[in-house]
Amino acid sequence: MAELIAKNVCADVLPLDIGGISLTEVFEEKVTVIAPYKGQHKAVSDLLQQTHGLVLPAVNRTSGKDSGRAIWFSQGQWVVLGPELGPKLAKIAAVVDQSDAWAIVRLEGADAEDVLARLVPVNLRRSAFKRGHTLRSNLYHMMASITRIGNNSFQIMVFRSMAETLVHDLSVAMQSVAARQGRG
Repeated sequence: MAELIAKNVCADVLPLDIGGISLTEVFEEKVTVIAPYKGQHKAVSDLLQQTHGLVLPAVNRTSGKDSGRAIWFSQGQWVVLGPELGPKLAKIAAVVDQSDAWAIVRLEGADAEDVLARLVPVNLRRSAFKRGHTLRSNLYHMMASITRIGNNSFQIMVFRSMAETLVHDLSVAMQSVAARQGRG
């Protein structure tokens, strides 16, 4: 019988560093989508706070840090990155492990906003899109979840099947920005 070897989705194409902008893969042990049952939003948020120090954030927001993050994902849904969620949560919310469904990357550097401006049809400047803000948007031609995790850093999630396209599109934008800045 053949033995399967687990491999990160972007292992063959990342990391990249172009003109002071870096693109690295983020590997999360657990990626879990949760949707509280009717009337259970507060109970789910309270349980996450007690067990993992996270709360269900408001629309277009996140809570937590790199060791565990809850991200608003869509109407009535959040994604939790990092911690293993216990069985108690499944009694008050739909809980779906999607650990193998997503590619997650981190874009960092002083010109990260300029890179994303070439691909995303919304304003991601710090004045409008602060740390802890998140959105679901079309990233050129694929749906993505984009979260500002620092002044000059973003976490981007796309379906696993779009990982190479994501890296390609971001690398072209990184090269373009670096060339425009005279660093390419």
